[in-house]
Amino acid sequence: MMREEPANNSDKNTEVQAGTKVTPERQEEALDKEDKKDREEELECLLEIKEKEATENYDRLLRTQAEFENYKKRIKREKEDTIKFCNENLLRELLPVLDNLEAALKHGKDPKSSQSLMEGVVMVLDQFLKSLEKFGVTGFSSIGEKFDPNRHEAMMKVEGDESEVNSVVSEFQKGYFLNDRLLRPAKVTVATLRSKPDTGDGSVERKIEIKTAEE
Repeated sequence: MMREEPANNSDKNTEVQAGTKVTPERQEEALDKEDKKDREEELECLLEIKEKEATENYDRLLRTQAEFENYKKRIKREKEDTIKFCNENLLRELLPVLDNLEAALKHGKDPKSSQSLMEGVVMVLDQFLKSLEKFGVTGFSSIGEKFDPNRHEAMMKVEGDESEVNSVVSEFQKGYFLNDRLLRPAKVTVATLRSKPDTGDGSVERKIEIKTAEE
């Protein structure tokens, strides 16, 4: 009988080395490298997107800043024009009043035209008051009214009857409102209680004190 020859050990080692199996550790390491590469590519793409957004935002900021500077310049110019021409409408309304005053003075040089001059002045005054009313300026009458320090300024006190005490008896200067706000107080004379003569017992009736706007 023929005896079988033992297998060649060197050939077996070669086969084992050639067909070596990949261990789980190596598989995990390979996957980690692949994931790391994917994350790097993803981060690079995200960085590129953010850089583009940052550039767009910066350009938008520059445009907004330029628009705001132009807005400030325009507002400043409009404010200056408003201050310069804020009374334009009022003055335009007063020019006809000036024209009529000049015409009245020219007509008043004739000594026979005193009546006409008076009528012209009344007309000009009426026109002037109507022009002021267009801008919310209205006068108020004070004579016969109770003294009010919020709208009256007492310039003088005179003795009067008991019914006239603390009342306005005359006006030095008329008062005016601008819409609902006092533009100028009326300068007035106010009546106080007439002093009674001394009765001999040393008693004299006390005068009523009038508070002025300054007090």
